[in-house]
Amino acid sequence: MKKPDYMILVCNSYRVAGDAQGYCNKQGAASLVQYLTEECGDRGIDAVVTTTACLSLCSQGPVVVIQPCNYWYGFVTEDKLDKILDALEAGEAVKEYLIA
Repeated sequence: MKKPDYMILVCNSYRVAGDAQGYCNKQGAASLVQYLTEECGDRGIDAVVTTTACLSLCSQGPVVVIQPCNYWYGFVTEDKLDKILDALEAGEAVKEYLIA
């Protein structure tokens, strides 16, 4: 199996019991996963998109992390994702959206 170029992690606020109930989930993180998956496919970006347990940055959610770049984005919306993916294709980060 070929390793993808990117792993995109979307905080979906899963807790120990397995329930997605935190801030990122309530702010629409689940829909961001589908949007990211489709956009990466349409753009030809070789990425795996997945959800995570709580990343403990609730005050800045929804949170999206792009690895191996280690870009941590906060307050993510579909509109911001378009700019984030544009920058990723250019080998850059959207500095004003970075939280870490």
